[in-house]
Amino acid sequence: MSQSKSEVWVTGIGLVSSLGEGLEPHWAKLASGSTPVPSVDSQCQAPYPVHPMVNIDLEKQIPKRSDQRQMGLWQQLGTYTAGLALDDAGIAHNADLLAATNMIVAAGGGERDLEVDTAIMESLLTSANPGPELNAALMSDLRPTLFLAQLSNLMAGNISIVHGVTDSSRTFMGEEMAGVMAVETAVAQIQHGQGELFLVGGAYIAERADMTLLMAMGKALHAGEHVPVWSREQGDGGMIMGSASAFLVLESREHALARGVKPYARIDAVVSDRCNRQPGAARENADGLLDRVAEQLPPGSLPVLSGCCGILPQLTEEREFLQNLSGRGIDPAIRGVTTVIGNSLEAQFPVNIALASMSIANGAFFVPFDDSGVEAAYTGAPDHILISNWGHWRGESLALLGKPDVALRGRD
Repeated sequence: MSQSKSEVWVTGIGLVSSLGEGLEPHWAKLASGSTPVPSVDSQCQAPYPVHPMVNIDLEKQIPKRSDQRQMGLWQQLGTYTAGLALDDAGIAHNADLLAATNMIVAAGGGERDLEVDTAIMESLLTSANPGPELNAALMSDLRPTLFLAQLSNLMAGNISIVHGVTDSSRTFMGEEMAGVMAVETAVAQIQHGQGELFLVGGAYIAERADMTLLMAMGKALHAGEHVPVWSREQGDGGMIMGSASAFLVLESREHALARGVKPYARIDAVVSDRCNRQPGAARENADGLLDRVAEQLPPGSLPVLSGCCGILPQLTEEREFLQNLSGRGIDPAIRGVTTVIGNSLEAQFPVNIALASMSIANGAFFVPFDDSGVEAAYTGAPDHILISNWGHWRGESLALLGKPDVALRGRD
């Protein structure tokens, strides 16, 4: 006889994006009753607009200046946001709980020292002996400590050092799907009794010139003025990147009740797969994922958060997939999160989980993020929210969040 699965609760949220720090500013801007106005910087990475990093007071979560100095912006943002989540869950500074907290971080390829990289490349352009000069630079300018700062698992290491999270630690790489797999793994382990308490999340800095270069070379970015994601179908498509970080404290129902904390939301399912992205393949893949959660989907009006990347033809395929939920008796109220926050790669899925959890706890859904006609109004308190998150290159995923049968956190 199969055992019933443990419920997975979201009991702590750390969230930072171009809209602000914490849940309050996000709720105020996304549920105000009028179309949200995104924060956009069109100059720092021109001609590619980005949703910029907000100012944060690092000393609130990373008090030692020595710790701050040895991290790049990406590590600082992730370590800071992880601290927000631990505070929010009532775990911070509790040695026993921190020692029992498992950590899964979704990370990119580390950080580069752009000043060193630029100086080397500029020097090589005019050098009469580029080979020997490059070898000398590699030995003198690229120090071992610099190399260590580029390692992907250093964010998890710094979270452990700064915040004292000392149980198991894993780092997943792989752009948007790294964030999906981080949450999916934690949820599965809690559901099957292989863990009770997890810290999960990621971070992304949109103002990194090296990442802008990589994305631009792949023709993945939208150039020019900011355009809502669904409206990019009428042009050449493309992503608008956003600096953001989200960390979640995920906990079994039993563990949360035992320590007397209220949840924001319940994660009922996370499913993912990937395909070769031949025309129609991603849509077919997403339909298969939907079959896996079909029995849990409520009929009627259903809020949907989409991490749609904006790249064609994936954008069109995901929009058609979501709109065709009507064929399964579902009336989707879609919100394209990347319109207001941008694409944050590894952090995208945790950000969507954070926003959905906040919405369920506050008993309302967000206003439409644009006037494209794709996003319909939704009234009432959502009992469930569906999340659709497709990677810009590979990977499709769905998550279903629900309202627990206990008192929720909410804003107050």
